[in-house]
Amino acid sequence: MESLSSLLPLIQLAITPVILISGMGALMITLTNRMARVVDRTRELAEAMPSALPDDRAHLDDQLQIMWERALMLRRAVTNNGLSMLISCLMVVVIFGVAKFELNLGPLVLGLFIASILFLTASLVDFLRDIFVSLHALKLQVDRARGKPATIPPWPVA
Repeated sequence: MESLSSLLPLIQLAITPVILISGMGALMITLTNRMARVVDRTRELAEAMPSALPDDRAHLDDQLQIMWERALMLRRAVTNNGLSMLISCLMVVVIFGVAKFELNLGPLVLGLFIASILFLTASLVDFLRDIFVSLHALKLQVDRARGKPATIPPWPVA
């Protein structure tokens, strides 16, 4: 049985990915809350569509398209964040394996860390894109309420 003093450096080494996982967990809560709001808003818009007047239908259709784009962005963000968390968990396991069995898996640990950060970066990019798109949708709503013409969307139109 190893002494506690010999395990402390290993535990300190494994803390970094655990802190990373904690931060990603907070981001995951934010992303899933945003996704829930998009789903709720989409349901409201879809329910209003059948009884809407023609002018309102066009606006609702635009809003539904924006909600769909946001849902896809948030799905990518949640997926990338989840993958980043999973890889970070694997990194903790590998760090303990390296230390316990004295394996030479340094490149694997480095690769897992880089992959985790890349997935986290991709998640944050989609999160920021969602914020810009949601603000664009809000601008359309405000412009419509004021009777102004619609603005150009901040993403390429397919």
